[in-house]
Amino acid sequence: MAELVYRPVIGAALTMFKALDLRIDLKGAENIPRTGGAVLVSNHISYMDFIFAGLAARPQKRLVRFMAKDAVFRHKVSGPLMRGMKHIPVDRNQGEAAYAHALDSLRSGQIVGVFPEATISPSFTLKSFKSGAARMAQEAGVPLIPVALWGTQRLWTKGRPRNFRRSHIPVTIRVGEPVEAPREQYAGAITRRLRGRVQDLLEAAQRAYPVRPKGLDDTWWVPAHLGGTAPEPVK
Repeated sequence: MAELVYRPVIGAALTMFKALDLRIDLKGAENIPRTGGAVLVSNHISYMDFIFAGLAARPQKRLVRFMAKDAVFRHKVSGPLMRGMKHIPVDRNQGEAAYAHALDSLRSGQIVGVFPEATISPSFTLKSFKSGAARMAQEAGVPLIPVALWGTQRLWTKGRPRNFRRSHIPVTIRVGEPVEAPREQYAGAITRRLRGRVQDLLEAAQRAYPVRPKGLDDTWWVPAHLGGTAPEPVK
């Protein structure tokens, strides 16, 4: 099927990243399956995470259909693009339709992208994971692919202005080995294992990140447990 919207959007995004001189460090892309369905699961720290998580699949020539809140699809600019890229709208009051849509996509061999924290984590640490990604993988008979992003919060995140200046911001992406989701296992146990994998990848991405804060005014993007001034995680 021709991708009349998705591939040009990727091209535009790569052009923008080049103009901003972003330094993207991607490792583990070989863990994305070249064929067949999979649920790609990422942490969520920025409004731009779906772009960078999607880039993780590009070396394997795969496209990711992300589940996103339906308000994005109603916007006059983003709506036509989201529909054209075949992303999946989620109405939180009627989640069954989005779930069924995602299952159909997985069974047809697509990769579906999910942010199981549901919203951006203002502490830039992992929140608890909802079990929907694991349940989808179980029902569709596909693996879960853990992904961790770091540095994307410095571009655009909740409560902060966008930073689209040519500021040479590094973005680190780590993709882990697939997590299997057997039907006979409890979805909660799979979700805990998946969250642990994403946590390990996130810590690896943070260790590899080549930049440290430049004084007290630049510590907002670093979690409190790493010495930054991001808000403490909500208990």
